[in-house]
Amino acid sequence: MAAYQGARRREGLLGGQDLLRGRREEIVPAAATPRTPALRRRRARSAVRAGRRTNRVGLVLGGIVLAFMLAFFSLAQSVRVSATGYDLASLQSERDRLQATRQDLLTDVNRLGSGPAIRKLALDSGLSPLAAPLVVPAR
Repeated sequence: MAAYQGARRREGLLGGQDLLRGRREEIVPAAATPRTPALRRRRARSAVRAGRRTNRVGLVLGGIVLAFMLAFFSLAQSVRVSATGYDLASLQSERDRLQATRQDLLTDVNRLGSGPAIRKLALDSGLSPLAAPLVVPAR
């Protein structure tokens, strides 16, 4: 294992504590003896030294905002689905109404297309039948 002058043990979950001895152990190679005593590093992180702590309020507010955004997105989707269903029902009723009107018009055309029905409508409208045809002899 290679060791460098001034190297320290990496801090992990236990903060660099040795499990058997209960103290921190420094790695110093046997061949290299420092001329001046090495200063121990501060164990506190920079955020702790500066008096700043992790603020969970922002994280909680962010979670609440995210939950509301997801809820509103779900609500918007369900409203869109119900509006689409309403539109489909409205269009279906309009189609049925137009189909019924078409059937009535076809029935009227078939009934009124015959000769006696046309003659009756003409008489009802005030038209009179034609007189006997006038035949002009050819010269």
